[in-house]
Amino acid sequence: MKLIVQIPCLNEEQTIGETIADIPRQIDGIDEVEVLVINDGSTDNTVEAAREAGADHVISFSQNRGLAAAWSAGINEALRLGADIIVNTDADNQYRGSCIPDLVRPIQRGDADMVVGARPIEQIEDFSWLKKRLQRLGSWLVRKVSATTISDATSGFRAYNRTAAMRLTVVSDFTYTHETLIQAGRSGLAVAEVPIQTNRRTRDSRLFRSVPEYIRRSISTIIRIYALYQPMAFFNIIGAIFCLGGVALGIRYLYFMAIGEGTGHVQSVIVGALLIIVGAQSFVVGLLADLIAANRKLVQETLTRVRDMQLDPDQTTRRAGKAPDGGRRNQ
Repeated sequence: MKLIVQIPCLNEEQTIGETIADIPRQIDGIDEVEVLVINDGSTDNTVEAAREAGADHVISFSQNRGLAAAWSAGINEALRLGADIIVNTDADNQYRGSCIPDLVRPIQRGDADMVVGARPIEQIEDFSWLKKRLQRLGSWLVRKVSATTISDATSGFRAYNRTAAMRLTVVSDFTYTHETLIQAGRSGLAVAEVPIQTNRRTRDSRLFRSVPEYIRRSISTIIRIYALYQPMAFFNIIGAIFCLGGVALGIRYLYFMAIGEGTGHVQSVIVGALLIIVGAQSFVVGLLADLIAANRKLVQETLTRVRDMQLDPDQTTRRAGKAPDGGRRNQ
């Protein structure tokens, strides 16, 4: 069994060496452990530092393309290299490499397709009170949307078996954490979590400039992915809100009619009728979106089969050329 630990990097010259050194190279039940570094357009000596630290594979983007793109490129490359299990970790050494055996154990046992490393949020001193509350709120929302029980939805310390890696496709250009969790939960993959420990923060997050920006972009991603995977429920909720508003205004008008004051409240009838029409249209849009979602599932199954044929480890020796998603492969 082959395990590949992928590490997306952007200007991590100072920490990548420590991160790679912390990765255990011998794990019970694993025959090979390799390290794959995805250089997301770094302008420092990240690549050289990674190679000196013992990275087995490096792929590079000529310019920064974002965490989601780097994650996707890493998954595709790890599959091409024949990985049976893929672990994703951060280049800033936030997550302890010693926790990797615990992270992959549920996959080795066959109990899970995807495993998330749950950080002890309340015990992390580097997190402010506000950030801890936002982490809890965001994870609760993702649990509801994804139909999973994951307590740390933003953790980037994750393990995937080959089946999960084949099936997961990221469309967001922000981050993969929320999207892959929602996608996995709604696609019927077995998702589990294990408690992990973290190291002290070495730098501020580069994913967002401020907490409001993070909240806005995270909520936008969650809503979009939920609409993608549960369109009928999403548009039915919207339609129900509009229809209930219209009915409420209609009842209000009937009340004033009953007490003889209906003449001055005709606007309630007009607005109520418009709300009901918009609500009915939302129900129709939900039906159409549900039909499109059924087609999307067929497309995703086709994509999975194509990836399986293209990334068959027995054929890798007969393939050469560019790294996935336009990156340059440097090995």
